Amino acid sequence: MKLKKQDSQIYSLINLETERQKNSLQMIPSENHCSPAVREALGSLLTDKYAEGYPGKRYYGGNQFIDKVETLCIERAKKLFKVEHANVQPYSGSPANMAVYVAVCDPGDVTMGMALPMGGHLTHGWKVSATGKFFKPIQYGVDEKTHLICYDDLEKMAREHKPKLIWVGATAYPRIFDWARLGKIADSVGAYLAADIAHIAGLVVGGVHLSPVSFVHIVTTTTHKTLRGPRGGIIMVTKKGIEKDPELPKKIDKAIFPGLQGGPHENAIAAIAVCLKEASAPAFKKYAAQIVKNAKMLAEELKKYGFDIISGGTENHLLLIDLRNKHIFGADAQNLLESIGISTNKNSIPFDPAPPFKPSGLRLGTPAITTRGMKEKEMKQIAAWINEVIENPGNVKKIKKEVTVLCKKFPLPK
Repeated sequence: MKLKKQDSQIYSLINLETERQKNSLQMIPSENHCSPAVREALGSLLTDKYAEGYPGKRYYGGNQFIDKVETLCIERAKKLFKVEHANVQPYSGSPANMAVYVAVCDPGDVTMGMALPMGGHLTHGWKVSATGKFFKPIQYGVDEKTHLICYDDLEKMAREHKPKLIWVGATAYPRIFDWARLGKIADSVGAYLAADIAHIAGLVVGGVHLSPVSFVHIVTTTTHKTLRGPRGGIIMVTKKGIEKDPELPKKIDKAIFPGLQGGPHENAIAAIAVCLKEASAPAFKKYAAQIVKNAKMLAEELKKYGFDIISGGTENHLLLIDLRNKHIFGADAQNLLESIGISTNKNSIPFDPAPPFKPSGLRLGTPAITTRGMKEKEMKQIAAWINEVIENPGNVKKIKKEVTVLCKKFPLPK
């Protein structure tokens, strides 16, 4: 009630967004609904405290309790992901990834990563990113027919260019990575191997996606998406990473502070600690498994309606649709689905002939709707709605009412 009195405009906009989320399906793969406990920690008085430095070595006084909060978060991350070192201070995933470059590369060094149009991330060396401007990125992709990573081609590329750092991870790749093969490739050329598991972190700790920890040197992740926490980032160093470079943990920490950031957001770190505790509970494993079951069911149902699913299906939380045979661009499909209460995002497909702002693809995922308790039955209904509105846009009002009824049956976390 204090916010309403102090700033009625922001209060009103927050309420409008809350209602939008309550009465629509959030199916953007990078979105989720965190718990009220996470939000409570995020909105705590910890937001008022400056804590430059690390636990036990701060540049400000009054951090005796903050140190305990951050240390608890670090220990929970190390235990959950089974790593030797964790830095929980990155403001988000992109700063975390940039810190890895700063820690192990010099400007102009050769790096490798999946190209953005092929499903990769901006920070893996794409040309418009700082990571593509300050370093010399070599970009790999997927096979034009199967839309799967060709590890033989990736290995040839690595042997030819001998990168200092190889990134593996994606924003629109629906398949499981062969971490063992990737580890051997990196070792063969002496490269650091970094696994960016921002999208799949919750699936990894939930046991439904193979963990990269035994095969890579560095792991980065965001803390929302499938991990279901607040927006933040973590950089982790594995046992293999320390064997390769005993100074790697120190290099990572120095890259974050004082290299790239100032005071950490300790309210966010507290909220991350809460979500890590939630992710360590047995119920989270069931949740992670259901995310994948839902994504697979959604993909199979959409295929029955004639939708072309990139790579033929999914093994994780997302699917990418090639809409060309439906004669609609991704941007138009996104807007149409938004009108019935289903949030998705337009997305380029591999080898897309269309421009990025009007691509041929649509990306959607199941983390948030699974958090609401939806299962395979609901995936069949959602697939039917997607097909109906694209085939018959005149049915928007009817379908929107039906979507609203479903949302009321599956409320947001309380």
